[in-house]
Amino acid sequence: MKYGVYAGGRAGLVCSRELDPRQVGKLVDELGAGRPFVVREYVHFLGADPDPAVVMSLGVAGELQRLPMPDDWYVSGGRELDLVVSYLPAEADLAGWLAFLDRVVERYAGITRYLQVTLEGNVPIPYLDGSSPGVVEALTEGIPHARRALDAAGHAPVRVGFSVAEPAEWLGGDDAFWERLAEADLSAVDYVGLGLYPDAFGTPVPVEMLRAMTEHALRHLREHSLATAGIPAGVPIHVCETGSPSLPGRDQVASLATMLSVVREQAAALNVTVYELFGLRDADTASGEALGAFGLVTDEYARKPSFEFYRRAVRDA
Repeated sequence: MKYGVYAGGRAGLVCSRELDPRQVGKLVDELGAGRPFVVREYVHFLGADPDPAVVMSLGVAGELQRLPMPDDWYVSGGRELDLVVSYLPAEADLAGWLAFLDRVVERYAGITRYLQVTLEGNVPIPYLDGSSPGVVEALTEGIPHARRALDAAGHAPVRVGFSVAEPAEWLGGDDAFWERLAEADLSAVDYVGLGLYPDAFGTPVPVEMLRAMTEHALRHLREHSLATAGIPAGVPIHVCETGSPSLPGRDQVASLATMLSVVREQAAALNVTVYELFGLRDADTASGEALGAFGLVTDEYARKPSFEFYRRAVRDA
């Protein structure tokens, strides 16, 4: 199983300060130690005429010009870029979306290892793709479109997939989403990503309950959701986002250790091949909110105990 991290310092609308490339480079080098290490980044499609206020609040201006770190950084030191293309238009725009994918492939395919087409389209939460009109079509049409564009440009090794949030029973279930996917040709899907945050929000979760929730999320995806969509067991799962906040009354290290141990235990049986933490740096340490406190370091890059935990976990894997 490969390991990785989201290297930025933004969580949705939350971001207290600009990224410091020098600090990011140093910390990621320590985590990866020269071995294959996945670095996650995001670009966003907001439609043909996006609201400037939304562009500013999401911090997405200039994403097709450059990512937070220089291009060559993503392909050196054993790093592999996991690039998410998020679909967030105010109105359905399949043609614009496919054209945007072409531009992403043209700009970034040469430094990308994994290309994720849509972000968590199974949950209708604001600022996640599941809240966007036309998201299922964006996924089912976007994946084969991206595959063709990659192949035509000579980038066949790039793997193409999509991601979903952990079991959505608390939102009434997401079976309708998977049933719609079952109607599409998903043969171009190389992997399916899982956003895994069983104890991130609400009250703290006891360790044994956290173990059970983590295993349920993995098994529900493999044995129920992917089976419903007709995606075979040979298509790997990437735990592409996972984390736990460092807030009063919570033990971030214990939570991360519990979730990682379950993923490792289930990896062979459920074909889990990538594990990425969200994220390297807090979005806003002083906020006192979960979204602000997922990092392995503070928003000023002071190390938390969780940094050393993850460094050792990757080293000893």
